[in-house]
Amino acid sequence: MDSLTLDNSLSNLQSNKNRWATLPITDKIDYLDQTIKRSVDFAEEWANAGTEAKGLSVNSPLSGEEWLGGPYAFLNWLQYMKNTLNALAAGKSAIHKVKISARSNGQTVAHVYPNNLLEKLLLDNYYLDVWMQDGVTPDNIEDTVALFYKEENPQGKVSLVLGAGNVSSIVPLDIFYKMFAEGEVVLIKMNPINDYLGPIFEKIFAPLIEAGFMQFAYGGGDVGAYLTRHNLVDTIHITGSARTHDAIVFGVGEKGEQHKRENQSIMNKPISSELGGISPTIVVPGPWSKGDFKFQAENIATQKLQNAGHNCIATQVLIMPKEWVGTKKLLQEVENKIGNTESRPAYYPGAADRQNAAREHANAKSLNCDVDRTIIYDVDALIDEPCFRDEYFGPVLTTVSLDGSDPVAFLKAAVQFANEKLDGTLGANIIIHPKTMKAHEEALDQAIADLRYGGIGVNTWCALAFLAAGGAWGAFPGHTQDDIQSGKGVVHNAFLFGKTQKTVATGPFRNFPRSALSGDLHMAPRPPWFVTNKTAHKTGRRLTYFIGTGNLLHLPGIFASALRG
Repeated sequence: MDSLTLDNSLSNLQSNKNRWATLPITDKIDYLDQTIKRSVDFAEEWANAGTEAKGLSVNSPLSGEEWLGGPYAFLNWLQYMKNTLNALAAGKSAIHKVKISARSNGQTVAHVYPNNLLEKLLLDNYYLDVWMQDGVTPDNIEDTVALFYKEENPQGKVSLVLGAGNVSSIVPLDIFYKMFAEGEVVLIKMNPINDYLGPIFEKIFAPLIEAGFMQFAYGGGDVGAYLTRHNLVDTIHITGSARTHDAIVFGVGEKGEQHKRENQSIMNKPISSELGGISPTIVVPGPWSKGDFKFQAENIATQKLQNAGHNCIATQVLIMPKEWVGTKKLLQEVENKIGNTESRPAYYPGAADRQNAAREHANAKSLNCDVDRTIIYDVDALIDEPCFRDEYFGPVLTTVSLDGSDPVAFLKAAVQFANEKLDGTLGANIIIHPKTMKAHEEALDQAIADLRYGGIGVNTWCALAFLAAGGAWGAFPGHTQDDIQSGKGVVHNAFLFGKTQKTVATGPFRNFPRSALSGDLHMAPRPPWFVTNKTAHKTGRRLTYFIGTGNLLHLPGIFASALRG
């Protein structure tokens, strides 16, 4: 460990933190413009580096994940943040174009997607809403927005960001949220798992590095430990595990465990975090067709297998209705999709050990495929199962059957189970037939309200709340440092909401053209993030260059590719 270099990096940031905090908004917009251009310039190198590192071929549709979860997600956020800062620079509200409403109980909701005709065309029939905490009303929401930019004498801070090792856009998104939403300069410590991206990021962010507003650090746990205790670090943000969070806050070993039991932090600086958890998908009984079973099996398989299952919101527990005739049909389709989807390495450290631990379960079934994939069937919902508290972070799916003879009773039981039995509060999903949704609108709305999760997907994966820049991404609020669950605070959040509760993403139950045959008035094709999408790599690449350049000539290729997916 080169402690002198780390010390110098932090000293450099300390000397520039107030300059960044007080930098005119127009100058910050200029940095965004430079970053947008450079991200486009290096997008292919970025996406290809992730594709190679994860054992995929650039010609495989699965490589589309590295476009969508890499440069696309970051460029989309940059464009959103640029719009926000342009509004603030013009003396307008950051949310002057956002529709604000209230639920029947008075809870305030901001409708953040779609924002324009192009977004509606690109993801037809997808919607994103940000629900606010108690006390926020349509009349006072403006008082909670863009708080850093309302400070009369903003004070600079140096933030240590401990980077994630799985999805490549997390690192730049975390950095830029600290910088542009909270006004802090950043030392990013890359995760050894994906530190191959560091040199690419350093080229993209060269103007900010040269100006002394950003620094990079590399190395293992010893470097992270040194930096978290450093007196030149003012705040910390981590994307990782609750175990790592607790080591930072309470220490390690027996002493650390004692500190946690007594809630005695050894950390004297604020720490925000996104820490994953056990994500459920709730399947509501309804009048499904044969095509519905097949399409939703693709949806569930994607929630499990995307990025080889190394996602903090990869579905781990599939909650099914015990009495529903469709349960057996859906589980068979899900098994077929998981077993037959293109093979890929489980690249994240410890994946094999976690897979082996899952296979020890009495109800485990190892699928007959080229790579290790496991389904643990019909786990007892009444006992304390390891799969309810231990995140497998790999291709392991478990199923639970609950009583509930009708959709309303089942929804209530499923939400209670998810809230009370599963560790973590980051992301959850509900799959519900349109006719069932229409017949039980109030019950569905109540279920969404009752789910204590920061991101919720209805007929779409809650990952859309991560991908969409307007969403506030993070755990359900209220966790304490000695029971951190999925973390504290939010990122992304390009509209700069200050008191968010959850982000709700809604999508179509069927894809086009089958939707037209069922009377659904939309043209949403198979989503490009589906692991079954045959043109995901082409669509992801084209979307990236379109969002980065705004060149409308990319649109015909996007639509042609998407419809073939």
